[in-house]
Amino acid sequence: MEYNNKNKIVEKLILTNDTNNMKENLKKDDLIVLFDNIQFIYELVLSQLELKSLNVDFDLLNSLREFKTTNDYDKNNLIKRASYFKTVDKQYTDYYYIIHKNVTRSINQYLTHWIYPYKGKFHPQMIRALLNIIEVKKGNTILDPFNGSGTTALESQLLGINYVGIDVSPLCILQTNVKTQSIFAINEIEKIKANVLDKIYYNNFNTDVKSFIEFLDNISNEKVKDFYKMAFLLYVSDNARRKINFDKSFYKNLDLMIKSVRDFQDIVQKLNLVLGDVKILNGDCRKLPLDDNCMDGIITSPPYSIALDYVANDAHSLKVLGYDISEIRENFIGVRGHGLGKIDLYNDDMKKSYDEMYRVLKPKKFVAIIIGNASYMGEEIKTVEFTIDYCQKIGFKLIHNIDKIIFGLYNVMQKENILIFQKI
Repeated sequence: MEYNNKNKIVEKLILTNDTNNMKENLKKDDLIVLFDNIQFIYELVLSQLELKSLNVDFDLLNSLREFKTTNDYDKNNLIKRASYFKTVDKQYTDYYYIIHKNVTRSINQYLTHWIYPYKGKFHPQMIRALLNIIEVKKGNTILDPFNGSGTTALESQLLGINYVGIDVSPLCILQTNVKTQSIFAINEIEKIKANVLDKIYYNNFNTDVKSFIEFLDNISNEKVKDFYKMAFLLYVSDNARRKINFDKSFYKNLDLMIKSVRDFQDIVQKLNLVLGDVKILNGDCRKLPLDDNCMDGIITSPPYSIALDYVANDAHSLKVLGYDISEIRENFIGVRGHGLGKIDLYNDDMKKSYDEMYRVLKPKKFVAIIIGNASYMGEEIKTVEFTIDYCQKIGFKLIHNIDKIIFGLYNVMQKENILIFQKI
């Protein structure tokens, strides 16, 4: 990979003249076609970096939606791994089939991605592309030290990449386990459904939350137990955020969750996928429980907790699970402290996190960090610049800096940067 200044990357990768589209003696004339919904510059940039990482030489045609290949390449590998492409030489990609297994209205919430609302979720399509761009292979192991809702975990699993996620939040660990592990217990999940519903009916659900959680805790199969806890927490979230009652939330979401897991199972069989292993650890990103030089790649997004209080946002679910909110807050990066001292604590914690990422990443491997500048007390916090400066100081080399515009009226920031570093 070569370094591209963020002000030049679009020009280098997108702008082509007509002569490039009329080259003679091409070895290949296959067309690779983008999905119809691809509309942002950063997506076009990532799609081309994705092709390059998969050893595809190409000319971008004037439509900016089609690519003509100019070399021999592994077509089957591209079909299996590509994220931004709908067809390869008129053959649908695996991703085309995957995203159609969707019980929601959002194109980015297919399979089990949708389960439980979480602020600041990754776009799965972008993560799949980044796994290709940073050259993580099937059977390799990737790390996300800020696991969050588990988007990278699920996308890695689908590509046959082993995954290690670290998070301080027990709710994030629960979400990720449900999204990635329920597929291995779906028969038992469906088998016990009648017993769970009978328990609810027997109690007439008189808001006896403690009794119901205790009932779930007695389920011996951890995957089944986690699944039904997550279904219940969806109701807790719906009720806390939108005042939706139990009957309208729990039964509907439970059926949708089961269908999503069955869809996951179906797509694995249809596409003959070999799933990667997923391991989620409750831990501290400032002191990773991992050996030196053990990871083949890292994809992560540090918490925007200066602008968004993740603990307060999920307090209703954490309390139902029996956790002490103040204790969890003490271990959360970015929510401790007040005034300018809060920024200093955040920066110190992030330095320790980046030090740990450098330590556990193998030499010459890559880390992708998605991060933006949040505002605090009316001032913009230069988190992107801080990250670039510090990561280069400890030995990373900046390979790409890609602007990613965020659309939405209620977003706490309007732009992120996709930073790709290499450990030299």
